Amino acid sequence: MKVSVDRSLCYGSAECAHRAPDVFAFEDGYGVVRPGGAEAAGEPGVREAIREAAEKCPSQAIVLAERDPLE
Repeated sequence: MKVSVDRSLCYGSAECAHRAPDVFAFEDGYGVVRPGGAEAAGEPGVREAIREAAEKCPSQAIVLAERDPLE
């Protein structure tokens, strides 16, 4: 799963960091994907937390995409 945060949409609710702290952090007033955070998506429960964070993001700034199997 490819995970990113669109900073032009994020307004800093920190909902992502609260729901999936292994993947997201709150820096300089914005949500960001932690280094290596997207790789954690393969761990049990983390993928679900990422999807929940994206769903509950009030600014809809979290972008999720399934990785291309050729990547």
